[in-house]
Amino acid sequence: MSAPPDRPSSALAATGPDSASGRAGQVTAGRDAAIVVMIGVASAMHVGKLPVAIPALQQSLGLSLVEAGFLLSMVQVAGMLIGLFIGLLADRAGPRRVMLGGLVLLALSSAAGAASTSVRALLWSRAGEGLGFLLAVLPAPALLREVVRQPKTLSRALGWWGAYMPAGAASAMLLGAWVIGWVGWRGLWVLLGLLSAVCAGVLWCCIRVGPAGHAVSGFGVRLLRTLRSPGPWLAALGFFLYSVQWLAVVGFLPTIYQDAGFSIGVVGGLSALAAGINMSGNIAAGRLLARGAVPGLVLVVGYVAMGLGAALAFGLTGQPLWQYAGVLLFSSFGGLIPGTLFGLSVSLAPSQDTVSTTVGWMQQWSSLGQFVGPPVVAALAVWAGGWHQTWIATGVCALAGVGLAVLLQRLWRRRGASA
Repeated sequence: MSAPPDRPSSALAATGPDSASGRAGQVTAGRDAAIVVMIGVASAMHVGKLPVAIPALQQSLGLSLVEAGFLLSMVQVAGMLIGLFIGLLADRAGPRRVMLGGLVLLALSSAAGAASTSVRALLWSRAGEGLGFLLAVLPAPALLREVVRQPKTLSRALGWWGAYMPAGAASAMLLGAWVIGWVGWRGLWVLLGLLSAVCAGVLWCCIRVGPAGHAVSGFGVRLLRTLRSPGPWLAALGFFLYSVQWLAVVGFLPTIYQDAGFSIGVVGGLSALAAGINMSGNIAAGRLLARGAVPGLVLVVGYVAMGLGAALAFGLTGQPLWQYAGVLLFSSFGGLIPGTLFGLSVSLAPSQDTVSTTVGWMQQWSSLGQFVGPPVVAALAVWAGGWHQTWIATGVCALAGVGLAVLLQRLWRRRGASA
């Protein structure tokens, strides 16, 4: 992810220690950014491992559909309750240190989940995974800002970071079905716990950051500064309206297709593609913002596509090909939303020492959406006797997202004019 040259042509011809050190710094920044993104992918696999394991958990622990909905969302409890305060901690203690603690907690909680003998024990382990996941991923945009200095490169790196969730979920869904067939769902939990431990070692050994280049205010000052600013609120609500739809649709996709008679291998592949294609929207959003695209318009396209995709996916009962096409539309263009919001997170923060706090507020609302979405959709499916009414709930969220994108665009224009 090297930056395009935007220096004068005479500078390109320069040789010597300064130019050589500059190129070396760009290579190091690219490597560090790639490590941060891959840590996010590995952490997100703990979220994506559950959907493909639901059928095995139903057989092993007698899991009900509504309990499965709570398991899908339990990993978000920590983010829903304390995401903002973990952001405050990350701004004070430093993003690298907080991410290390999160990866260790992820490893331990996943191991505890593998040893669970009841749904209640598994729920508690998922709560621990939720806290570890939040600690591991929430400070990442601030860490990327520390290791990547060139603005356009940072926009693209944040776009790639926006893809960590679909990439991790897709990897877990694709590989999870095979691993479960080989060593069972407990083996999958153990392997992902080991992966988190390895990621902690890589982060510890390979990424070094210096002291912050700005003063860090007290907790109360940063908290009030963040909550009094409209940017963090609009970004947080935007994430809520996105996440309440995405996990509810993609999280239950394996269950829907297995109920339709598809084999577990086919279900894993279809689910992985549906989750993984979300990456294309995230990466595209980063590139569009780097090229000067209007963020409000990008968000509108994402929300409209999610509304239409969900209507196709759940409204065309009995037409699996068209339904799956709707899921792909829903997930791919929906990826424009987190990619845009992560790309704007640095500029939406009211100050340099509130970047992680702003992202924490965004994560808190995103977690709330992921906690609320799956149980509500599961309850709606039980009440309606099928999945055919689900598009109503997602459509309301998509429509609200369009209105929010208009407000965000107005704020973006005002900030551009003041700048």
